[in-house]
This record gives sequence, structure tokens and C-alpha cells, in this order.
Amino acid sequence: LGLIPEIALRYRATYFSHIIGGYAAGYYSYLWAEVLDTDAFEAFKEHGVFDKNTADSFRKNILEKGGTEDPMTLYRGFRGADPSLEPLLKNRGLK
Repeated sequence: LGLIPEIALRYRATYFSHIIGGYAAGYYSYLWAEVLDTDAFEAFKEHGVFDKNTADSFRKNILEKGGTEDPMTLYRGFRGADPSLEPLLKNRGLK
């Protein structure tokens, strides 16, 4: 590679083993969490970040109920609709 001795080779094929074996599916869950995060925050931006009603709805519909119901049912209870991709796309500079 022509590297000077002080620079050791740090990347080997085995370092990328996380890419196979289901990692891609796990990465999708990170993206989906980001969709939910950006869309939920959009509700706060729409009504004001410190809006008590929005915060109460988030607490009542998401935080308090946790895993007691279907997650999409809980989310719809908070947001009043399915999550939108638009806030994520805007957040990433794609819209």
C-alpha cells in the first residue's frame, strides 16, 4: 500500500461483517425511528415547541402507554395520522 510504518493498516474485511447477517434490516429500523422522530417533532413545530396540549398528547398517547397497544395505533392517537416522510426528507435537505 505504500504506507509509512507509523500508519498501520486498520481496515480488514472482517471489520465489515456487521453489514451482513441482518444488519441491513436493523438499519431500516433506525431509519423508521428517524421517520417517527422527525414527524413527531413536526407536531411540536406546528403548535409551538412548548405547547402544553401537544406535550400532553405525546405523553398520554406515546409515553404512558408504552408497549401496551400496537405502536401505530399509539402514534396515530398522538399525531392523528400515519407518520409522514416529508419531515425526514426536509431534515436531510432532500425537500
